[in-house]
Amino acid sequence: MIKINREFKTGIVVIVVVAVFIWGFNYLKGHNIFDGNSDTYYTRYQNVQGLSTSSAVTVNGFAIGKVIDISFDPDPERRGDLIVKFSIEKKFDFGKESIAKVYSASLMGGKSLAIVPSYDSEPAVSGDFLKGEIESDIFSSVGEKLNPLQSKLESVITSADSLLVNVNHVLDKETQGHIKNSIASLDGAMRNLERMILNSEMMVIENRKTLNNSMKNVENVSQNFSAISDTLANANLGELMAKIDSTMANLEAITTTINNGDGTIGKFVNDPAVYDNLEKATGELGELLEDLKLNPKRYVHFSMFGKKQKEYVENDSIPAEK
Repeated sequence: MIKINREFKTGIVVIVVVAVFIWGFNYLKGHNIFDGNSDTYYTRYQNVQGLSTSSAVTVNGFAIGKVIDISFDPDPERRGDLIVKFSIEKKFDFGKESIAKVYSASLMGGKSLAIVPSYDSEPAVSGDFLKGEIESDIFSSVGEKLNPLQSKLESVITSADSLLVNVNHVLDKETQGHIKNSIASLDGAMRNLERMILNSEMMVIENRKTLNNSMKNVENVSQNFSAISDTLANANLGELMAKIDSTMANLEAITTTINNGDGTIGKFVNDPAVYDNLEKATGELGELLEDLKLNPKRYVHFSMFGKKQKEYVENDSIPAEK
């Protein structure tokens, strides 16, 4: 029987420990050295949201690989961006337009990388960069909705603080005294108004009988007016209006006749000869009356004893007796 010395046993143990250490180190990095050939892909994010090496890579919830490495992008134009390197160990074909999306694998906050495959584009090969996206979880969604609200709330609080500061500046002791005086004056005015209302009520109560009589008088006047209205309504207004229309028609006919020069009044009004004759007769009558006043003997002869009257001579000579 072959004897194994202690040094050989020690060497075997050291080799096994080193192998286990190497395997464990690579496994923690997300690479299983006992697995077959795997394809390696890359994606880029500004924020990986807690994604770490050895995080699972899934398709439709099925794990097909692991995250191998996360490092900063060496490109100066993309300074601060993070490049995620991951491997796909299961045979899976997808296009270059597929999306690598970081999502929450559980409520405890663990992150995983999901492949949203696209089958219409050119097939992806190992070493390609996929488009990276971040899926909003419930906490980030709440945070995104609360951030604007928080900003508005902070703005409102700042405005309220400024308002209170201004109010404190305005409401100094003198202003407070004025406000107290104004409130006291308002209280006095309200008491005076209350007294006026009470006095009005007492006045109404004391003059209730007079007011009732006045209301009755108003009611009687209304009834009389209603009776007059009924009387006018019952009267033969149509006949009255017909008579008025007839009278107006006759008056219009008379006026037309006068204007046309028909009849005595029409000729008198419209014929200038009638006016001239009347004026001439008036003048002659005036001359006659004047001559009568001056020479009454020419027109009046009076004899008490029946003596024969003398003949009138126009040249005023004394006539001879016969």
